[in-house]
Amino acid sequence: MNREQNIMRSFPILEARDLQVKRGGVPFLDVPSFQIGSGEILSLIGPNGAGKTTLLLTLSHLTKRVSGEILFHGKKVGSDFSIFEYRRHLAMVFQEPLLFDTTVFNNVASGLKIRNMEKGEIRRTVLDHLDRFGITQLIDRSARTLSGGEAQRTSLARAFAIKPEILLLDEPFAALDPPTRESLVEDLDRALRESGTTALFATHDRMEALRLSDHIAVMNQGRIIQIGPPEEVMNRPVDEFVAGFVGVETILSGKVIRKEEGGFIVSVSGKEIETVGEVPTGETVALCIRPENVTLSASSSKETTSARNVFQGRIAKILFLEFYGKVYLDCGFPLVAYITRHSLENLGLEEGKEVKASFKATAIHVVRRKAK
Repeated sequence: MNREQNIMRSFPILEARDLQVKRGGVPFLDVPSFQIGSGEILSLIGPNGAGKTTLLLTLSHLTKRVSGEILFHGKKVGSDFSIFEYRRHLAMVFQEPLLFDTTVFNNVASGLKIRNMEKGEIRRTVLDHLDRFGITQLIDRSARTLSGGEAQRTSLARAFAIKPEILLLDEPFAALDPPTRESLVEDLDRALRESGTTALFATHDRMEALRLSDHIAVMNQGRIIQIGPPEEVMNRPVDEFVAGFVGVETILSGKVIRKEEGGFIVSVSGKEIETVGEVPTGETVALCIRPENVTLSASSSKETTSARNVFQGRIAKILFLEFYGKVYLDCGFPLVAYITRHSLENLGLEEGKEVKASFKATAIHVVRRKAK
């Protein structure tokens, strides 16, 4: 049985029903249903102000809700299970490390002292977790002298030291430089998998979410728009907002003009695009095409392709990124493609040049527009 099947079969460790939070009478959070399985790593992604932090604070009983209930191991928090006892099973790591003005050792030991752990066991536990996050050499350093990455490592070591059943992380790496962030994501991933800790991770970085998560929940305006395994959310978004947020660079609006065997034809700016599925003729749809699914070749190329959609296009812009180029095309409709730097050089691609762009009918995700 794989990890996801284990999670799905397990009883939810944390569940919320009909959560609502308002500020000044304005709704900030509206979550009819939410749950996370024991040992699951679930990422909340969405733009700033989407409600990610509010949901974490509400689940930890640090923000007052106007309605709803929270269940821990099936017991209602606040009635069947005291809020104080519930919080002892949680740990939270914020974007800005909240450290005491003392040594790294004392910061990591703080939660253990509150739990009246024996001194020798405290030291062993602290040393284990300093080693886990690569900061043993900082044991006697003052928290005030730490860099951003060192401080966040200390926060994570402190959180894991109390062996929480649920770890809540609120964009913990957002303020760090890329190399530090990459190193910390790797260490957090390993710590979560080794410990089996349940984690709820808020981020606006979809690559972090993909790296860490068993499931991803996309939030906007205080609501969870879609939740599911990373592959499902990334490749089968439920609407155009989710599509845009998870990296679909091309979203085309068009009308279904006729059916084909196993699929249908959509007219987009006078061009015909073939895709698969069943949608009635005359319906307006959005076609979502990920840039990695678009292939570019020389305009004069005679190579055959199995792709059903092949268009001549002009390069409008090339954005050079670290390992690849992002190519913006005008094919009579806008289209974005990723291409390796090696292929960019081999094809001699530059702005204004004509190229051939192709993508498979099966590579298109169709979002049916809701009738207004």
